[in-house]
Amino acid sequence: MSFMNDEIKFQTKQAGELTVTRQKHSALYTLNFPACPAVKIDLPDGLLSALGSDVSPVEVYKSRDHMLVYEKESDVQKLSPNFMALAKIDTIFAVIITAPGDKVDFVSRLFAPIAGISEDPVCGSAHCSLTPYWAERLGKNQLHAYQISARRGELWCENKGDRILISGNAVTYLKGEISV
Repeated sequence: MSFMNDEIKFQTKQAGELTVTRQKHSALYTLNFPACPAVKIDLPDGLLSALGSDVSPVEVYKSRDHMLVYEKESDVQKLSPNFMALAKIDTIFAVIITAPGDKVDFVSRLFAPIAGISEDPVCGSAHCSLTPYWAERLGKNQLHAYQISARRGELWCENKGDRILISGNAVTYLKGEISV
């Protein structure tokens, strides 16, 4: 990827300005997103069975997405969602599943079948809710995370209050020019 000034800015309808910055002395790219803290709620009807789990989450939260917090990483790994059933729960856009990690601060998965995404391999917007939650729970603002989808993604997240910095590796898959 070629950056003119090591930074790309995007203007979005929902989140305002978002930036991606290439780190000078590493292969990491950092996304700067607005924080989206979640509030505690009750578990929506049908969600646990749609996730294919016999283990209940220890806490349930909601921001844009529902966020279920499990006791351990293996609880997150063994989920086998019924995506048709999950898409029929009308209060849910996406479901973030998370737990403390065995080798990192936390792990996660994200399912959004109503948006046509069975499982997102590495979801930046999910970490806008995950990072404030784990920063408060663990008492630190710099966090190391894995999204444990089939493709897996390693992320470094930083809680900056109203903004979240999410860093990770990127692979160039397309090059081109746009004339405006």
